[in-house]
Amino acid sequence: MTRLLASVANLDELALAAQGGADILDLKDPRSGALGAWALDDIARAVDMTRSCPVHPPQNLPLSATVGDLPMEPAAVADRVARTWACGVDYVKIGLVPSGDPAGCLAALAPDARRGARIVAVLFADFWDNANQPLPDIARAGFAGAMLDTAGKGSGGLLRHKDIGQLARFVEQARALNLLTGLAGSLAVGDIPALLPLGPDYLGFRTALCAGADRGGALDPAALAAVRSAVPTHAG
Repeated sequence: MTRLLASVANLDELALAAQGGADILDLKDPRSGALGAWALDDIARAVDMTRSCPVHPPQNLPLSATVGDLPMEPAAVADRVARTWACGVDYVKIGLVPSGDPAGCLAALAPDARRGARIVAVLFADFWDNANQPLPDIARAGFAGAMLDTAGKGSGGLLRHKDIGQLARFVEQARALNLLTGLAGSLAVGDIPALLPLGPDYLGFRTALCAGADRGGALDPAALAAVRSAVPTHAG
């Protein structure tokens, strides 16, 4: 069943998203880029908050955290991923772009992935075409999952960059490689009926959860409720 991932910008939004029924809480600063990162101290506080005083069943909702829009420099990427993972989150999300050395970054992250760090590669639909998406390399590096997102939030949502057939092939290939699968990128409530039949493990939202579809604005409980009602509740 497809889960609802809610990207939250601060601890207040974290509590609101949990109370509003999000299945996965994604720590991301939308004002700092496509994968803007929280400060490490704040990530640690979020982990403490959700582990010591859960605010919504089920207990211990999974936390993911982004590491920022990093250039593909293996040493810097590996360092930031390791420090984010050490905060105690369940998943660390790293954006992969074709420029720089994405292959070197995968190689640098592979040892941590094999030691148990659950790393999710984010591929941007506006940078990668289906022919050159490095899903096999991501799987060989031991990553936990792969998601398709958009980098340029002003250039339209995911369905502007990929059609349903391309998204279906992405999900199918990632699933065949035993990777968790996610779709995101300025998704709207109206996109959900077309995406659910593809069977991704999660759909990620930020813009649709904010008043006026302003991803840099505050999370709006009513907007979250509309998305939650469109994504069947995950049980178990």
